[in-house]
Amino acid sequence: MEPSHAPPSRGQLSSSSGGNFQHPNLLPRAHPTPSSLPIAEIGVGTTGFGIFFILFGILLYFDSVLLAFGNLLFLTGLLLIIGLRKTFSFFFQRHKLKGTSFFLGGVVIVLLRWPLLGMFLETYGFLSLFKGFFPVVFGFLGNASDIPFLSALFRRLQGTSSMV
Repeated sequence: MEPSHAPPSRGQLSSSSGGNFQHPNLLPRAHPTPSSLPIAEIGVGTTGFGIFFILFGILLYFDSVLLAFGNLLFLTGLLLIIGLRKTFSFFFQRHKLKGTSFFLGGVVIVLLRWPLLGMFLETYGFLSLFKGFFPVVFGFLGNASDIPFLSALFRRLQGTSSMV
């Protein structure tokens, strides 16, 4: 009687590797590739680079190319983090239309190479859009002294009395 060459079912053990029995569910998985990273993690990185380019553009006397690139990266990252539908529902709520128009208008003005005016419009729009998040951020920063590493750092910084 010849041995059957049918592949084992999902629950059976396989001995095709020379007597090495391996269960199909216990096989090692491949290392994650860049394409298998979650979209939100890529969005966080993109948003971080956008903020970096915006700050770097401001540091270099409102360089319009860096500011425009930073704005595009920031908006793209925001889309990747929270999704297209939630982003549009956030920006286009009735009570946020004024902030949205100033923010997106500022982005367009920066893209048209008027960086100073565009950044002023964007800043006003950003403050108007995200004013509900500021109490949460300040509340977190107020509680940051309860974190063990940061509390030691704050105590060390309080001991220095340099006027420089």
